[in-house]
Amino acid sequence: MDIYLILTVILSLWSMGVDGIMFHLYPNTEKCLKEELKSNVFVSGEYEVSDSPGQKVDYIVRDSNGHILSQKEDIYKGKFSFVTENYDTFEICFTSRSPTQRGIKQEVSLNIKHGIEAKSYEGLGDAANLKPMEVELKRLEDLSESISQDFVLMRKMEEEMRNTNESTNSRVLYFSIFSVCCLLGLATWQGLYLRRFFKAKKLIE
Repeated sequence: MDIYLILTVILSLWSMGVDGIMFHLYPNTEKCLKEELKSNVFVSGEYEVSDSPGQKVDYIVRDSNGHILSQKEDIYKGKFSFVTENYDTFEICFTSRSPTQRGIKQEVSLNIKHGIEAKSYEGLGDAANLKPMEVELKRLEDLSESISQDFVLMRKMEEEMRNTNESTNSRVLYFSIFSVCCLLGLATWQGLYLRRFFKAKKLIE
């Protein structure tokens, strides 16, 4: 019973690697989708754009530095793929081009896979002469390794955030102590100045 529960959890996590979305693209507008990805991750996607006479749609995939990873003009239906080099935020943008503003909105369907989901195990099984059960075990092995790497990355990010918080707390503490010292010094100076002033005016002895 525990094995079935573990497999259910793994398969549910596995299904989270697929991002399918559908949206409307209005004439002469641009719509972008962004996602953060780790380094050395294979990403594949499929898109389909509803037909509209006289209107064209382009797409472009780029990273946060503006480097183009994939691009195509006048698309209708197709695929794209790329491999990430660094941990970065990647975006895919669809741009509508219409000769008039009175065009019609087009429906864009986008299905993106990354990591284990983007890997083709059917071809691997055929090339290595693996049985279906062996292919599935290989898939689950890669999935467990991917989940383990995700946990390691999450722990690393948690450590970095904790270090940042501790550093910020230390700086705030030192700044608070410095501010209190400055206020005490200013208050002491003002007291001495007023004392000398009142003595000069002979208001106090």
